[in-house]
Amino acid sequence: MPTVDIDREAAREAAERELAKPMYPRPSPKQQFLDFIETLVRRLVLKGAELPGGWFTIGVLLILLAVAVAAAVHISRRMLHDGRRDEPLYGATQLSAAEHRRAARDHAASEDWGEAIRHRLRAVARELEETGVLHPATGRTATELARDAGAALPALAGELYRAAEIFNDVSYGEVPATQQGYRMVADLDERVLATTQTRQHR
Repeated sequence: MPTVDIDREAAREAAERELAKPMYPRPSPKQQFLDFIETLVRRLVLKGAELPGGWFTIGVLLILLAVAVAAAVHISRRMLHDGRRDEPLYGATQLSAAEHRRAARDHAASEDWGEAIRHRLRAVARELEETGVLHPATGRTATELARDAGAALPALAGELYRAAEIFNDVSYGEVPATQQGYRMVADLDERVLATTQTRQHR
């Protein structure tokens, strides 16, 4: 039986055509992107000697490619972060302001700053709802809390927006939670508590 000579590139392309048939499961978009990058790098290396400037040109192209990939990852993460800002501030469990405050302190004592920040901002929201400063809203987001509460308490508007940003960054933006971030939200909670108590005694 006669043999068929086929070079590596032709064999790879034949395999890609075979795997593209509907009978085979398609890779995820992420895997397709990684495969594309791998193929591009391999072709650059194979054709390096033919390019003007040789390996210097390849080095520049690889640096540009790395920058493009990093930018794409950053943009996708930012889009995910911005999209998830619309998620409600409260979780599935409904707690009072005092219960959120107590949970925040417990998490802070364990140095679980992410949960501490989340519970402390929820304490702020619940305090404002319980004292009638804000109407209860189940689907309210952290950003909407800052907007609504800032309109009702203009002196605290800046701190409310900063606290909402910390909450969003920690909850959705993959930003590490810190003791400093928790302290800022806790200070806001204490100021809100003092403000609502003063309003009630007028």
